[in-house]
Amino acid sequence: QVQLVESGGGLVQAGGSLRLSCAASGRTFNRSLMGWFRQAPRKEREFVAAISRSGGSTYYTDSVKGRFTISRDNTKNTVYLQMNSLKPEDTAVYYCAADTVYTGSYYTASEYDFWGQGTQVTVSS
Repeated sequence: QVQLVESGGGLVQAGGSLRLSCAASGRTFNRSLMGWFRQAPRKEREFVAAISRSGGSTYYTDSVKGRFTISRDNTKNTVYLQMNSLKPEDTAVYYCAADTVYTGSYYTASEYDFWGQGTQVTVSS
């Protein structure tokens, strides 16, 4: 069992930055692929970024490449999402997710076993 708690969301102007954190409890964090997804109003949840168990591999959706950075600290059971050059279209609820049985589809929400409650990110123009 993994429990995930996101923090760090808020309101920021376009061009600004935010860093999201996701604190995990449970013994499987170090063995879990971790991902960030987001969901805007009236839209489906979409993949944002993922990071391998060791942190050696990272994956991003095209729209955030070069602006967002995912990282993890396995000593703190925490995964981060540094978001720079934010745009109004980044406005969404951001969710952290853990995949304890990796099958390769890191970009698919159904791949993940555990989810946080979400944190709101609002980017004003």
